[in-house]
Amino acid sequence: MFAAIVYVLTTGCAWRHLPPGFGVSRATAHRRFQVWTAAGLWRRLHIAALD
Repeated sequence: MFAAIVYVLTTGCAWRHLPPGFGVSRATAHRRFQVWTAAGLWRRLHIAALD
């Protein structure tokens, strides 16, 4: 899941173009991204990486 989301974020591709090789549906990856964003996960990961 994480790798699929990072792939979309780093390549700039649309969710509908997410390759099936990640083993997760496009809808599920997008929904999880939205949930994790609302929970502040990306900000916490950024801060943890900086520390």
